[in-house]
Amino acid sequence: MSIATAIGRTAKATAVLGTLLAGAAMLVGAATMPGHAEEPAPAAKLVAAQEALDQAWSEAPLGFTVAIFTSGKAGGYGRYTPRENAVFAPGEAINVYAEPVAYGFAREDDLVAIALAASFELRTPGGQILASGDDFAHLTAKARHPIREFPATLTYRFDGLSPGDYVLVTKLADDNSDKSGAFSLPFTVKAR
Repeated sequence: MSIATAIGRTAKATAVLGTLLAGAAMLVGAATMPGHAEEPAPAAKLVAAQEALDQAWSEAPLGFTVAIFTSGKAGGYGRYTPRENAVFAPGEAINVYAEPVAYGFAREDDLVAIALAASFELRTPGGQILASGDDFAHLTAKARHPIREFPATLTYRFDGLSPGDYVLVTKLADDNSDKSGAFSLPFTVKAR
């Protein structure tokens, strides 16, 4: 074997060994990192859009993109069946689904928490308050990252209402900020 052939083989072996060592180092490094791999970075435009959303979210008042009566309880965010009408039998369960936006977040160790307190008023169409309840329900969630798709699902039952027209006002107060928002849903109780 010539010296040139021996040097060529040695160079190839060194290149293969270097590749194998680099690969092993990557595997060892990845195995010591949480998730076993580097997290990919999103595109710069997405990062900028996320930052703009974060700012708009924190500056906006608490509001709702959807507030509706549903047929039965919702199964999660966006998983609901709208009720065909707002006419209820006396004592029938009244299911409400809403999608709040611009609520605050609180850090709890390595989690981000959402906490909304629900209050209600049952009114006549003219605004007279017939019944009310403060902080009757607490809607909460925790996750590793801020959740912006959070369903507010509530079930009301008003026994003893006379047939007629009513307005259900639901207010959500954010425990993580000074924000609150409300929505009104008119409905009718039919005669038996």
